[in-house]
Amino acid sequence: MRILLITLLAFHLCFGDDGLSLDDAIKKVKEHNSEIVIAKFNERIKTLEHQAALGANYGSLDLSQAALRSNDALNVFGYKLQSREATFADFGFKQFNGSNYMLSPEDLNNPKDRNHFQTKVEYTLPLYTGGKLEQYGKITKALESMSTLDLESLRLQKIYEIKKSFYAISLLDTYLYNLQLIASNTKKLEAKTAAMMEEGYVKKVDLLEVQNKHSDVERLIAQAEANRALLYHFISFLVDEEVTAIKGHYEEVQDVSMTDERILSDNLDIKKAEQGVEISKMNIALAQSAFLPQVGAFANYGSSDDKLMNDFSKNDAYTVGLQVKWNLFNGGSDKNNVEKARVENLKASQQLVLAKKQIALYLKQLQTQIKNDEYEIKSLKNEVELAHVIYENYAGRYEQKLVSINDVLIKQSEELSKVLRLKEVQNARNEKIFELQKLASKEM
Repeated sequence: MRILLITLLAFHLCFGDDGLSLDDAIKKVKEHNSEIVIAKFNERIKTLEHQAALGANYGSLDLSQAALRSNDALNVFGYKLQSREATFADFGFKQFNGSNYMLSPEDLNNPKDRNHFQTKVEYTLPLYTGGKLEQYGKITKALESMSTLDLESLRLQKIYEIKKSFYAISLLDTYLYNLQLIASNTKKLEAKTAAMMEEGYVKKVDLLEVQNKHSDVERLIAQAEANRALLYHFISFLVDEEVTAIKGHYEEVQDVSMTDERILSDNLDIKKAEQGVEISKMNIALAQSAFLPQVGAFANYGSSDDKLMNDFSKNDAYTVGLQVKWNLFNGGSDKNNVEKARVENLKASQQLVLAKKQIALYLKQLQTQIKNDEYEIKSLKNEVELAHVIYENYAGRYEQKLVSINDVLIKQSEELSKVLRLKEVQNARNEKIFELQKLASKEM
């Protein structure tokens, strides 16, 4: 029986080339998995946010075009001044006779409607912001790095899931093969029992017990096949294409050969916690910038006229200057914001310490569980072999009428439970090793 199992597994390895291999599946996950694609978009967004923050250092150049019409005295007089068309008549000198200073000039107070078109280009440049723009750049760069860590963490998670699914399918295939053997043996036992019942050596209840056992095995086969089909659906979801078969056989994965220090130094969760501490420090500097002055330069150039773009150079004008703005009091908000940033830094630092402790503890838990699983697997393999030998011995003794059919079925159930337990422990060990690989931030 075991020779047949090895032969079938070897045939599967050699000729099962029409399925998806694990290496190809990992490659497809990296390229096509929808969650990873979305994470890449998030990374790109953070990159653009960083570039946008850096762009603020170079100032702003704006073109404005105003088209106005008014009969307001102040506006009309201002329009004429901007267009360089103001005359003494606009001040009401036509009505001034040199003696009546209290006369209200009609041309000044009640001017005619006038159009006004102004074209202006203005450039503003921040010269000093107390470090605010510098910190914005640093923070957005750190957030970009954080998004890269998030992407890598998600990628490792999906690789963990695809590996776990491949190994689970292989173990299910082996388990199904064992179930099929047991079902075949049970069917043979049923035929022998039926023949013995016809000869009067056993009762009908013995045949019913065998048939009931066969039904139980068939039920387990149906459940295992349904679970395998579900795993294929999950793999198809991960790689974003239909997968109905896998290439290769995967049963027991090798343990991770890395030191604890290396695993902890490469762990992405710890790196993200460290990045969080750095960002909190930047937020302190950003909050402190509110106590410093803001210095900016500006320059504008334009032209105004009562007709659009009429003789631009004749009426052109420029203005250049500097502006200093320094907030002296805002009710203590800036002070509280600085204190808040400091508290957040303390919180982030404590979260980093906690993350290191938790991951170090989880690492030890995984290593201990893997060792325990390995000991149990070694023991279960011997128990499965022994249980199979005992079952075949009882089946032979049953044919010689030395034991009851109930004894045979009990031994078969014991063998089946040992096989099931072996596959469960093997699968649990594989999952823990994959979790350890993810903890070490390694695809392996």
